[in-house]
This record gives sequence, structure tokens and C-alpha cells, in this order.
Amino acid sequence: MSNGPPTMAAPVCLIENTDQGLQTVESSLNLLRRIQQPVVVVSVVGLYRTGKSYLMNRLAGQQSGFALGSTIESKTKGIWMWCVPHPIKQGHTLVLLDTEGLGDVDKGDEKNDAWVFCLAVLLSSTMVYNSRGTIDNQAIEKLHYVTELTEQIQVKSGGASKQDDDDEIPEECEFVRFFPGFVWAVRDFTLERKIDGRDVSEDEYLDFALQLKKGLNPKVVAYNLPRQCIRNFFPTRKCFTFPFPTEAKNMKRLDNMAETDLDPDFLKVADRFCSYVFAECRVKTVKGGHKVTGSRFSYLVKIYVETINSGKVPCLENAVVAMAEIENQTAVNEAFRLFEQGMEDLKKNFPIDLGPLSTEHQRLSTMTTQEFLKRSFKDTEGKYMAQLQEKVAKLYDQLINENMEASVKQCRKLLSDLYAPMAANIQQGSYSKPGGYEIYCRDRDTMVAKYRQHGKKGMKGEEMLEGFLQERSAEANSILMADERLTEADKQMAEAREQAAVQEQQAKVAAQRQEDLQRALEDEKRNQEERLRRMEEKMEEEKRLQREELDRALESKLKEQQEMMEKGFRDKAEIMSQEIEHLKKERENQKEAEPGFFKKYFMPVAKLGTNILSSVLQYKAMGKMFGKGKKPKATTAV
Repeated sequence: MSNGPPTMAAPVCLIENTDQGLQTVESSLNLLRRIQQPVVVVSVVGLYRTGKSYLMNRLAGQQSGFALGSTIESKTKGIWMWCVPHPIKQGHTLVLLDTEGLGDVDKGDEKNDAWVFCLAVLLSSTMVYNSRGTIDNQAIEKLHYVTELTEQIQVKSGGASKQDDDDEIPEECEFVRFFPGFVWAVRDFTLERKIDGRDVSEDEYLDFALQLKKGLNPKVVAYNLPRQCIRNFFPTRKCFTFPFPTEAKNMKRLDNMAETDLDPDFLKVADRFCSYVFAECRVKTVKGGHKVTGSRFSYLVKIYVETINSGKVPCLENAVVAMAEIENQTAVNEAFRLFEQGMEDLKKNFPIDLGPLSTEHQRLSTMTTQEFLKRSFKDTEGKYMAQLQEKVAKLYDQLINENMEASVKQCRKLLSDLYAPMAANIQQGSYSKPGGYEIYCRDRDTMVAKYRQHGKKGMKGEEMLEGFLQERSAEANSILMADERLTEADKQMAEAREQAAVQEQQAKVAAQRQEDLQRALEDEKRNQEERLRRMEEKMEEEKRLQREELDRALESKLKEQQEMMEKGFRDKAEIMSQEIEHLKKERENQKEAEPGFFKKYFMPVAKLGTNILSSVLQYKAMGKMFGKGKKPKATTAV
């Protein structure tokens, strides 16, 4: 079964825009839930009828798919999705989101546009803003939605612990850690890219358009606000200027035109655009640097849309916590199902000795841990790992008892079958004659030898034999005492041999129990060490992702601060110094918290070892009870 995207012949609606508000489409969420690969999520937003959908079709490697339309009517309603295998990143899925056009007069509700823009920011790892003409003040003013994000997105939950007031920074200063990369695609660009008579690159053109003005009067503040938001919120900025793809009269059939009929310069920019997205756009992550798979992405979509519909402000921290709870519970269920299926297969061979049972348990337990760690994330308290291990220990405890019951049943039947000829001889009086005791002992030794040769007795084999011999001791003694051939001295010697044989069997049973216990202890110790090693690797990976998240934010802040200094905005550069120090301090705090973090994971793992060994110890303690032929009682791991 592939973990990649299902084959999609065309895009599907992910979020509907209805009269009742935004609604997720369950069938589309189900498509995402099947994807266990990391996803690179690219969204496109912009004014309606600016050709957004063409770029997404291009990224999907298709000429058509997302509706282009040829009139002034907006063709895309809600948010549409197309999942395709990533063209260059093996084992990754490219998720393309085409949003309905902003400013569509038919909608009549500007708040709807703001939420569509907000969702594009929240869901994507790269957001493409598509516009026409030039990047002038009017174009930037149309991007006013970016200034509203501070009212629409919350980083931390209301109940989150706060630092000292002196160490507080506005939440929007942390947007750069979690926001997508920003790409401005300027369509139908006809101007020369010159600044002060000098040819400039597309990125320089964008940076020039986003330059701030000095001053504090209302006009300057209003002019700077959207520019400052773009500069401060998004970790990376990129620009592409597309010439007209064809003559105006052909635009209405753009999705049916062959590439040979399109302007070569347009195709060159389109190819550069796609190459950039494929190579540079990173995997979608959430707060903490955790990578998002298709299934996790489905939870994000549902959580954000439900939050918006409830009238609340989407919170990044709450969304991650909610997503982690769903994903980690799923990880527990999937991992336990793997263990359960493996043990069900093993049950077909019951009864078996403790050694093979313990070995198979350790193998399946290792696979179970691997499966859980592969899918789980942000289980910082070890809650879900403990839940999984308790389920594993409980099932293993149950299987030990079932195996013992099967062993008791099998051995009891085997002993009964082998003893049947001797029982018949007793009924016929074959042993009630001079020399009968010698015949009885010979027949009993033959029966015991046949019993021991039988290969499928399970973990209670020797104990059941011990119990059988004890039960038959009165019978043997009666035959011994009735044998007239034997003198009193012979009888005393024979009685001593009987007792010695019983003691020898008891010692053999005790030695076998001790050997089984030692093997189980050693197996569990090795398995526990392996689990700890894998969990430590998992924690190191999560810490690395957190560091990368902080490093990206620091790099973006330092770059912006340098530019502010060069442009003479020392006051803004000074404010950014506080933000930079805040990020550096958080990075240091992360290192100091590492030992405690490991301890949280260690405790549930140690608990699993205790549970499993408890089951084995109970098996040891219950030995005599089973030896007497009693049914085992259900035990519960401590």
C-alpha cells in the first residue's frame, strides 16, 4: 500500500464557500488522510480573474485542471486542491491549493475574502500572490488582507504561560517562524525593470516596491503598514514578472493552447517559477518545526475551518495540540493493531514455550514502537507512548495466560492418554502380584519418556508432569506396599527413590522456570534499550526541527534588521534587536530543557518493562498451582 497521493485526474473542492459559511468536504479530507508522506503545500491567492489557476495547472504538470474561465466571472469558489507526487523530492507529495478570487463582487462580503486569505496563509508552506500589471501602491493596497492577519491569527493559546512583562514581544513578531514563504507573481508585466536607470532583477523590483518611507504622519503610516507586514511576517520573498502569454484575443482559450503557441518569454518565466517552487519550497511545518503529512494536513484544515465558523480566532498552538492528539491517538491504534495481528498469528501455534513467546513479543514490540514513533509527534509528556505500552503489556499478559491455559489443557490430555494403559492394568490387577511394583515403575518410566518426547507441551510441560507424579504417588506407594516379593528394606529403599525422583522433578521444574525468567529478562532488557535508543533519536529529530524553525526566523530577522540599518530606520532596527534576542534566548532555553524532556519519555518506557516482567514473575509464582492441575486465574500487569 502506497503512502503517497492517490491518483487524481482533476482537482477537488477542499473547502466550500456556502451561504452557511466555509465548509470542509469530507471526501477530500479522506483523500488527504491516505497520504502519509510529508506535504509541500503551495497556495495561490489574488484578485479574481487574474489567471491564478493557470499557474497551479502548470505546477501540476497539466495544461488544464483548475478552472480558468474566459469571462469576468470568478471560476474558483472556495478552495480547491490537487495532490500530485512531488516532481523532484522523492517520498513527498505536492499539494496545490487554488483559492477563489479576492474582490469578487458577486460575494458581497469582504470578510469572506479575509478568511480565504487567512486560510491560505495558515495552510500553505509557500503562498503565491498573483496580480496583474505592476507592483505599485495600488497593487499593494489591494493586498490589505495581510494587515488584518494580526486580528485573525493567534500564536499562543489564551491559557499559555506568560513570561515576564519585560520579556514580552507582540505575537505578530513570531509570525515569521510559522508563516509560508511569499512569492509575488506579476502577470501581464510590460514595463522595463529599471530603477534609477539601472536594470534590476525581479527580486530587487519587489524589494524596491516594499521599501518603507520615513515619518510618522498618518499617510506614511498607512503607506508603510502593508509593506512592513509583508517584510516582517513572511520568512522569504520572491518575485516573478510574467509577460503576456499570448495575444489578448487568445486569452479566453489559454488552457487549450499548445505551448508552441505561447510567448517564449512567458514560457521561460513559467519554467523558472515552477523550478523555484519545486526546488525551494519546503515541507509544510507547524509550530515546533513538526513536519506535516497528508493525514495531519487534513486535521489542520478541519480544525481551522471549524474554528473560523465558531467565530473564534485560529490559534497556531491550539491547532498543533489538537492535531497532535488526533494523530497520536491514531498512531497508538495503528501501532497496537500491528502488535495485535502479529500475536494473533502466534496464537495459532499455542501452546509454546516461554522462550519463543518472549522472542516474538520482543520482535513485535520493537516493530510496534517503530510504527508509533514514525507517525507520532509532540508527545512531550509521553502520554500516548505510555498508553500504547499499557495496551501492549495488557495483551501480552493475557497471551501468557492463554498460552498457559493451552499448555495445561494439552499436557493434561497427553498425560491422560499416555496413562490410560496403566490405568487399565490397575483395573485388571496386573500390578497386584509379586513383582508388580517393578512392572509398574517400568511402565511409568516408559510413559514419562514418551511424554517428554512429545514436542508440543508448552510452558507448563514439566510442571504438569510434576503434578501428575505427585498425584500418582499414593498409587505407587500402595502398589509398593502390596508387593510380597519385596522385603521391608527393599520397600524403604524404593520409597526413598520415589521421594528423590519427585524432588528431582521439582528441581528440574524450578530450574526451567528460572531459565525462562532469565531469558525473558534479558530479552526485555535488550528490547528496552532498543526502544530508548529509537526514542532518543526521535527526540533529537524533534529538537533539530525546533532549532531549524528558530534558525530560519533568526536568519530572516537578521536580514531584515540589516536592511533597516542600511536604509536609516534605526528605530525599527532597534525594535528588531529585541525580537532577535527573544529568539536567541528561546533557543538557549530549549537546550536547558533537554534533560527533563528525555526523562518524560523514559518513564513510560521503563513502565512497559515493569509490566512485561510482572507477567513473567506471575507465571513463576503460579507454577505450583498449575502443577496441581488447577485452572489459571486471570492476572493483571502491575
